[in-house]
Amino acid sequence: MVKATWNGAVIAESDATVVVEGNHYFPREAVDPAVLSDSATTTVCPWKGTAHYHSITVDGKTNTDAAWYYSDPKSAASEIKDRIAFWRGVVVG
Repeated sequence: MVKATWNGAVIAESDATVVVEGNHYFPREAVDPAVLSDSATTTVCPWKGTAHYHSITVDGKTNTDAAWYYSDPKSAASEIKDRIAFWRGVVVG
């Protein structure tokens, strides 16, 4: 079982992650929706497409743009469609 934790809380847990470029992409239903808030931030990967971001809030602390996902990835990255990955201090393991 792979877990993502931040600020002392488990924010995602799944045994069905997809690993791309060393990042675990969790099924959206495996991520606690209560900790996510939408962000206007986007970035573009040449082979995956446009990434959208969520900020994470746990116990009143916010980690801005610490989660990302591809709602409409390019065909080479179709396996990560609507899956969520983490960075910026979120521990995944």
